[in-house]
Amino acid sequence: MSNSSRNSLAVAGLSLGTSLNPLNSSMIAVALVVLRADFGLDVATVTWVITAFYLTSAAGQPLMGRLADRFGPRRLFLSGMLVVAVTCALAPFAPNFALLCVARVFMALGTATAYPSAVVMVGALVREAKVESTRPLGRIQMANTSAAAVGPVVGGLLVSLVGWQALFLVNVPLSLAAIFIVRRFAPADAERERGSAAELLRSSDIPGILAFVGALLLVMMALLDVLPELRWWLLGGGVVLAALFVWRELRFSPPFLDLRLLGRNRPLLLVYLGFAVFNGIYYFAFFGLPQLLQEAGGYDPGVVGLLMLPLAAMSVVATPFAVRAIDRFGVKRVLIAGVVLLVVAAGSMWLLTASFAIPLVLAVTALMGVPWAVVSIASSQGMYVSTQPQERGVAAGIFQTCRYLGAITATVLIGIFYGSGVNQDNWGLMVFVMLGLGAVAFVVTLGWREQR
Repeated sequence: MSNSSRNSLAVAGLSLGTSLNPLNSSMIAVALVVLRADFGLDVATVTWVITAFYLTSAAGQPLMGRLADRFGPRRLFLSGMLVVAVTCALAPFAPNFALLCVARVFMALGTATAYPSAVVMVGALVREAKVESTRPLGRIQMANTSAAAVGPVVGGLLVSLVGWQALFLVNVPLSLAAIFIVRRFAPADAERERGSAAELLRSSDIPGILAFVGALLLVMMALLDVLPELRWWLLGGGVVLAALFVWRELRFSPPFLDLRLLGRNRPLLLVYLGFAVFNGIYYFAFFGLPQLLQEAGGYDPGVVGLLMLPLAAMSVVATPFAVRAIDRFGVKRVLIAGVVLLVVAAGSMWLLTASFAIPLVLAVTALMGVPWAVVSIASSQGMYVSTQPQERGVAAGIFQTCRYLGAITATVLIGIFYGSGVNQDNWGLMVFVMLGLGAVAFVVTLGWREQR
């Protein structure tokens, strides 16, 4: 087999593995109502099946990026996929909602290995194939974009035909296929880092990781009003932990989250900020709309999945055009165009406060699919060109963390807005928040400059 064929298959395996995280983040959107009914939950509580996944992913991605650099991306990728396969084979037998959230945590840990490992391996693949990084990165990002977009469709069909348990079981053959392909065709790792277990543990910045996760958890518990009598204590504790996290990361080497990397690299910082805000807008629609259509519109989960199909279709169609546009016009112009389209798409969502007519729902979901593809791919390429090769593993991990921070923020706010009822009035308020965030994303994008 030629090197070109082997590299193509390796990229295909990496794309499959990296797609599992966005696929599982989006499939669950159409299962929230069913989970609420099966486990007797309220709106705020059921969102923890999403939040647990994103919280773990947000913390795990930068850590996995560093582990990929230290111990080998191929080895880490294969280990993560094995965790996914085992977890998803057992999760359908969870007897309660708490254990289901634990399973989602392990899924997040396993899938968090894929994207940073893939970005690191791209460097070896492009050197071997003598091609530009845009092509393999575009294919990987296309898989991620498409997986997130088709998630509600696949999830809706699986929930309707089998039940929420199928959302876990479908990952078993997919993760095993990724293991086989990457193990067979991806380049072998270089010599792994060596040292005693104590030394490796000491250099892993466990206190920094715990402070990061703890700060996010406490702040989200306060916003969700999980413990009403302790709400302000939780918020204050989260702020204190966040401050301690910053203090720790600026003094520890090597840090869990390299804040100095952001401080000395303004273009990368703007990419991260814009990507986090973009995902906050997108996941407002992605998680808020299926619940609205099911509860206020009265649609079956399977029908909701089909109503979200135009989003998937337009994302897939727009992705290769976005890749070619970046090559022709540059990252910044494509980013600006994508953010403008995002604001237009978010504004169109307000029409659903007046009607749930199927043609209208199909039109607004199709419109949202275009900026999802464009901004995702342009932001990914912006991250790549804004970093040095030796920084790309960690940078890719932080990039994915920004996706999860945006998604976590959206799920928390959805729980707040829908706390008084899943209805068109509350949806209208959410649309105004989306438009405000769109203005922020536009300003941030204008300030970005590609490093030379």
